[in-house]
Amino acid sequence: KFPMGGGGWFYVPKVWTPYGGWWATPAAWKRNTAIAHVGVFCVCAAIFSISSDRERRPIAPYKHIPSQMWCTHAKEDDPSLK
Repeated sequence: KFPMGGGGWFYVPKVWTPYGGWWATPAAWKRNTAIAHVGVFCVCAAIFSISSDRERRPIAPYKHIPSQMWCTHAKEDDPSLK
């Protein structure tokens, strides 16, 4: 008869890892995750802003394109939006 639960010792090789080991549970993981999410959001917002400022359409599209709602130069490039 063998007891359930997998035994008392599990082999873990002696390897250094920058993220804290094999079963890392940092004390401030929620704060670190929130900081990472805010950072990703800020980078995405900056890319979106730069992209919407630089978007130009030298040939007017034959149907509506959703990015024309936030594009800075949409009314200049497409006469049907005026």
